Amino acid sequence: LLYKSMKIFVKAKPNSFEEKVEKTDKNNFIVSVKEPPVKGLANRAIIKALSDFLGVHPARIKIISGFTSKQKTIEIK
Repeated sequence: LLYKSMKIFVKAKPNSFEEKVEKTDKNNFIVSVKEPPVKGLANRAIIKALSDFLGVHPARIKIISGFTSKQKTIEIK
Protein backbone atom coordinates (compact mmCIF):
# COMPACT_ATOMS: atom_id res chain seq x y z
CA LEU A 1 0.00 0.00 0.00
CA LEU A 2 2.58 2.57 1.10
CA TYR A 3 6.00 2.33 -0.52
CA LYS A 4 7.78 5.38 0.84
CA SER A 5 7.09 7.49 3.86
CA MET A 6 4.12 9.80 3.66
CA LYS A 7 2.93 12.59 5.89
CA ILE A 8 -0.63 13.02 7.00
CA PHE A 9 -2.24 15.72 9.10
CA VAL A 10 -4.49 14.76 11.96
CA LYS A 11 -6.94 16.73 14.02
CA ALA A 12 -7.11 14.89 17.34
CA LYS A 13 -10.28 14.60 19.37
CA PRO A 14 -9.35 13.06 22.75
CA ASN A 15 -11.98 12.18 25.38
CA SER A 16 -14.45 11.27 22.63
CA PHE A 17 -17.52 9.14 23.15
CA GLU A 18 -16.43 6.71 20.43
CA GLU A 19 -13.23 5.85 18.58
CA LYS A 20 -13.26 6.68 14.89
CA VAL A 21 -11.08 7.84 12.02
CA GLU A 22 -12.53 10.15 9.38
CA LYS A 23 -10.67 10.99 6.19
CA THR A 24 -11.50 14.58 5.23
CA ASP A 25 -9.32 14.63 2.10
CA LYS A 26 -6.16 13.05 0.67
CA ASN A 27 -3.82 13.76 3.62
CA ASN A 28 -6.15 15.04 6.35
CA PHE A 29 -7.86 12.98 8.99
CA ILE A 30 -9.93 13.53 12.11
CA VAL A 31 -9.16 10.92 14.76
CA SER A 32 -11.46 10.58 17.77
CA VAL A 33 -10.24 8.51 20.71
CA LYS A 34 -11.67 7.77 24.15
CA GLU A 35 -8.39 8.32 25.98
CA PRO A 36 -7.62 11.65 27.69
CA PRO A 37 -4.65 13.76 26.57
CA VAL A 38 -2.62 12.73 29.62
CA LYS A 39 0.90 11.22 29.60
CA GLY A 40 0.68 10.36 25.89
CA LEU A 41 -2.39 8.14 26.28
CA ALA A 42 -4.34 9.90 23.52
CA ASN A 43 -1.29 9.94 21.20
CA ARG A 44 -0.85 6.17 21.59
CA ALA A 45 -4.56 5.63 20.97
CA ILE A 46 -4.37 7.81 17.83
CA ILE A 47 -1.47 5.73 16.48
CA LYS A 48 -3.43 2.53 17.20
CA ALA A 49 -6.60 3.87 15.54
CA LEU A 50 -4.67 5.00 12.47
CA SER A 51 -2.84 1.66 12.20
CA ASP A 52 -6.18 -0.19 12.22
CA PHE A 53 -7.74 2.23 9.71
CA LEU A 54 -4.78 2.24 7.30
CA GLY A 55 -3.80 -1.40 7.74
CA VAL A 56 -0.19 -0.73 8.73
CA HIS A 57 1.75 -1.83 11.81
CA PRO A 58 1.72 0.76 14.63
CA ALA A 59 5.56 0.79 14.62
CA ARG A 60 5.42 2.38 11.15
CA ILE A 61 3.42 5.37 12.41
CA LYS A 62 5.20 8.22 14.14
CA ILE A 63 4.00 11.61 15.38
CA ILE A 64 6.59 14.10 14.14
CA SER A 65 4.97 17.31 15.40
CA GLY A 66 2.06 18.37 17.57
CA PHE A 67 2.64 16.04 20.54
CA THR A 68 0.73 18.41 22.84
CA SER A 69 -1.52 19.95 20.19
CA LYS A 70 -4.77 18.81 18.57
CA GLN A 71 -3.15 19.42 15.17
CA LYS A 72 -0.60 16.70 14.56
CA THR A 73 1.74 15.84 11.70
CA ILE A 74 2.22 12.11 11.40
CA GLU A 75 4.69 10.16 9.28
CA ILE A 76 3.82 6.70 7.99
CA LYS A 77 6.70 4.56 6.73
